[in-house]
Amino acid sequence: MTRRNPLAEHDLAAQLASEIRALIGKLRRRLREQSNPGDFTPSQVAVLVRLDREGPGTVTSLARAEGMRPQSMGAVIAQLDAAGLLNGAPDPDDGRQTLWSLTDACAAWLRDVRAARQDWLSHTIEAKLDEDEQRELAAALDLLQRLVDD
Repeated sequence: MTRRNPLAEHDLAAQLASEIRALIGKLRRRLREQSNPGDFTPSQVAVLVRLDREGPGTVTSLARAEGMRPQSMGAVIAQLDAAGLLNGAPDPDDGRQTLWSLTDACAAWLRDVRAARQDWLSHTIEAKLDEDEQRELAAALDLLQRLVDD
């Protein structure tokens, strides 16, 4: 068995890291193209997705979760509320605060966005990869999952 050059392994790891980052960025752009998310800022999209996944939240809790100042999050919430995408209700634990949640129409829109992305990716995999390649992709996903697991 031959020993690998540690520097070469480092170079390969660095190149793989660069290629994975670029590929994930391109995949994200392609997925966004499939859903037509409108003219939302990344912060607005992040809030909508967080509310959809985690349920209602206050401006303070959303700001903390997104790493923003509460004042900045307040501006994001105000814009989404003005667009009719959010419902506000008094926080039962602290009546001075408002719990924000998605309107039914916004939640349905997010489901449609996700479905459009899922459909595009599923059809693209079926169209461009044969069964053996799909199995290779599944194996690669297992490896990528190991990279992100704690």
